[in-house]
Parts: sequence; C-alpha cells; structure tokens
Amino acid sequence: MAETVSITEGILFGMGNPLLDISANVEDEFIAKYKLESNNAILAKDEHLPIYEELVDNYKVEYLAGGATQNTIRTVQWLSQKAGTTSYIGCVGNDENANKLRGVLEKEGTVVHYMTTNKNPTGTCAVLVNGKNRSLVANIAAANNYSIEHLQQPENWALVEKASFFYVAGFFFTVNPESIMAVAKHATEKNKVFSMNISAPFLAQFYLEPLKQAMEYADFIFANEHEYKAFAEHNGWGEGLSLAEIGLKIAALPKAGESKRHRYVIMTQSIDPVLIAHKGEVKEYPVPYLKQSLIVDSNSAGDAFVGGFLFQLIQGQDVSECVRCGCYGAQTVLQMPGCTFPGKPSF
Repeated sequence: MAETVSITEGILFGMGNPLLDISANVEDEFIAKYKLESNNAILAKDEHLPIYEELVDNYKVEYLAGGATQNTIRTVQWLSQKAGTTSYIGCVGNDENANKLRGVLEKEGTVVHYMTTNKNPTGTCAVLVNGKNRSLVANIAAANNYSIEHLQQPENWALVEKASFFYVAGFFFTVNPESIMAVAKHATEKNKVFSMNISAPFLAQFYLEPLKQAMEYADFIFANEHEYKAFAEHNGWGEGLSLAEIGLKIAALPKAGESKRHRYVIMTQSIDPVLIAHKGEVKEYPVPYLKQSLIVDSNSAGDAFVGGFLFQLIQGQDVSECVRCGCYGAQTVLQMPGCTFPGKPSF
C-alpha cells in the first residue's frame, strides 16, 4: 500500500515572490533578440529591462497574477473552493499592481499577508509566449525586499502556526533563505510537512548551498528533469546519471526527523511519466494524453502540477492520487492563458 502522510487535513502556507505577469505572444526574433531560451526562467539583468516597455508598447498584453509559489497556492485554493485553505506571504510595492494581486487572491479565498515596501514597485514577469512554449524574465523588484522581521510579526507567524503544510518555490531562495529555514525548521519540529521546488536550473547553479540546507528538512521536493540534472551537475555528481538515479540520490540525502517521515522526490518531464523516488525505489506515473491543439501556453503548468499534487496531499490522499490531480491541474492551466482557471474544478 502507498505510504500516506500522517496529517489527515490541513492548511497550506506558501512564501514567495508575488509578481504581476505581463504576457504576450511574441515571434522567434523577439526571443533571439534578448538571447532567451524556450521554457526557461531567468531573473532580469540590465540588458533585459527594456523587455517590459517593449511588450506593452508593441504587443497585445495580458496582466495576470504570477510568481511561482503564488501560482501553486492559487491552484490549491481553486481546487479547494473553500476560503482559508491556503495562506501566502511575500513582498509587494505600495502601488496599484499590489492591489490587483491582493484582490485576486482574496477573491479566490487565500489569506494574504503581503509585506509592503516603498523602496521598489511590485515585481513583474515578462511571459513571452512563442507557439506552445514560453520564456519567463522576472524583475522581482519589491519581492527582493522581503525580510524575516515581517515573518516574525505575531500576526504573520500565526499563519505559520496554523498551517500543517508548507511550500516554497526555488525563486524565493534568491531573496530570503533565512525565512525559508525558519519555516522548514518549524515544520520538522512540529511534525508538519515541508515541501520545496528547485524551480530553475540557474538556482541549482548559483544557490546550491541554500537549496541543500532546506532539502534537509524537505518531505517533498519538486522539479523537472532539467532542474534535477542541473542540481546533480553542480553538486558534483557528474552528467551521466539518469533522472531516476538523481532522484534516488536526493531522496537519500540527510534528512532532519528521518525517523518520522521519508522524503519524496517528484520528477516531472513534460508528457513523459512522472517519476517519484522514495525509500530506495522509483515509481512511474503516466501522464494523461492532451491534444496539442488544446494547449494555449505552458506558462505556470509546472506550478499548477505542484498545486494539484499538494491539494490532494493536504487531504491525506495517497501519492498516486496526488499525481493524478497534479496532472489535472497542469493540463487545466495549459488550456488557459497564464495561471487562470475555468470556473469550478471538475476533478
């Protein structure tokens, strides 16, 4: 019988970089102009900053709530249809974009405790849709100002105390690893569930040590095949390992509270089966077929997979059901622009 988590039901708390997505369909030339890669995510450098104005001036853009953790939290909240199933923190600017994001999440039922700063505007992410692919360029701006002092405020730490499940995407490691570790240690000490995502190959390259420190406390780790291979390479494991071998090595890394719970390593690979390494074994879970003609864009599909997975997890369902709902979440969002949802779920 599949192993289940001992907590039968709970609230999911997320922390990350709240961003307003600026999404547009662009040509190959636009991707090449800024030397970007399809289906990759990067932080904006100086040479990327003109992208945002160029998109607004020359393309038909959509403004959508974004940010990796925020997308996952919103997916869980949509699947739940029950106010207060999720809570979320991150840093925004003192501006109208922050009000737009807050309004979306509160309307959907997430408890939102943003930190507000006057130092920078609310972060934005250029979502460059090219055919069925997408390239993300994030200017996290205000999100970069998040501080552990905000997390430690009684009304915010109360969200941590109330939650039984925690999730953080890898992008937040560029901002405030100290806050991540405070939540990770709390989860382990209180026998709660901490989950995380590598999120992008560059994070495994430049933020390897903070990622590894958090992994020690992680019950569930998510990433795609490219992100896991980048982790293995930069961790000194070489380039020849299979995805399954990498998963097993990560699952076997030292873990705080190991006597209580064994780590799951969830490996997605687009339309190929989801692999999960756990307790020395790797199991395959097929991905349902989706017609290519139904796909609008791939933006946030990975975040929505995690959201579907975590939604079943917080209800005490076994891993196979978590994967099934993860695929449902991803394929639902694939058929929508950005991280948006078609009314009520049918899962």
